[in-house]
Amino acid sequence: MPRPIRATVHLDALSHNLSRARLAAGDAKVWAVVKANAYGHGIERVFEAMRAADGFALLDLSEAQRVRALGWRGPILLLEGAFELRDLELCSRLDLWHVVHCDEQIDMLATHKTQVPHRVFLKMNSGMNRLGFRPDVFRAAWTRLNALPQVDEISLMTHFSDADGQRQGRSGIEHQVEVFLRTTHDLSGERSLCNSAATLRHAAQPFGHAGALAADWVRPGIAVYGSAPDHPEHTSTQWQLRPAMTLSSKLIATQTLAAGDTVGYGSTYQATGPQRIGVVACGYADGYPRHAPGGPSVGAPVLVEGVRTRLVGRVSMDMLTVDLDPVDRARAENGLPLVGIGAEVVLWGTSHTGAVLPIDEVAQAAGTISYELMCAVAARVNFE
Repeated sequence: MPRPIRATVHLDALSHNLSRARLAAGDAKVWAVVKANAYGHGIERVFEAMRAADGFALLDLSEAQRVRALGWRGPILLLEGAFELRDLELCSRLDLWHVVHCDEQIDMLATHKTQVPHRVFLKMNSGMNRLGFRPDVFRAAWTRLNALPQVDEISLMTHFSDADGQRQGRSGIEHQVEVFLRTTHDLSGERSLCNSAATLRHAAQPFGHAGALAADWVRPGIAVYGSAPDHPEHTSTQWQLRPAMTLSSKLIATQTLAAGDTVGYGSTYQATGPQRIGVVACGYADGYPRHAPGGPSVGAPVLVEGVRTRLVGRVSMDMLTVDLDPVDRARAENGLPLVGIGAEVVLWGTSHTGAVLPIDEVAQAAGTISYELMCAVAARVNFE
């Protein structure tokens, strides 16, 4: 039989989270962001739950082809636009909308031969300093695009760098909103500004004469997959989000330690007294973070049969070890025997008991973010 580790994608949770984003967005249309193979969940797996979105936003042309092959006939937006001239041919064939963020992409459009003009999203660099036209040249880019017969409608967009908190003592989006409004106030076209954090935290706030900050389109990504975009200020529960993925496995062995015994490579964990530990079929080759803590005072959270416990020792390639004492105590209080081989272990997500371990807590313990954990689940893990 295959190793017991598996990743379960919860379509009901995805649908719920998408509805939660739509509620926060008011009258705005909603892009379901499915870049990076739907944040590691799998485009084909999430598609039915995402059909309620108004469009799909992604990066790769191959992913756009997959969404079209699934029967989607609505808008698809390429968030980084075309990388070379021939990409525009596929945009024409698949009716893809695409971001324009540099002069070279305008040059490509100017030489592109098409009978159907393109819908483009002109991106402003309002302070993120990754992609986009700086405010002082943004209007010139708009004017140039607007003159091209290859271009139909021009929408306007930007991306927030600090929507999950503050920047220099002010609301994290304030400086970028001011720049965007000042530069685009009299330009025509739909607007798209809000990512997950901005959608949940700020979408209902006033936005110049255009109504709420949600504007015409919002782009929720991580929130749709059940992670709080501003953790730890808010938890996924506080945002009424549900885990869209459960990474689970089973105990494949147990060990009883005596005081002074150590666990795993490097002997980073030492028992201070008698202790039971469990060996779990999950390691860094499965995508679990090797740097997750398992030391004497801090251990990444884990659920065993729905009971919260912690990692002990280092994560190895194929296995990790967990403290079983809290689990045994909880079971004893309920008249249940010691936990043993075959017991369910939830690395993040929802246990069969209904207990939930938010992926944000695991990511925080490991010094990373939920995005990385979702995207890092390895190909050898069985998905269901």
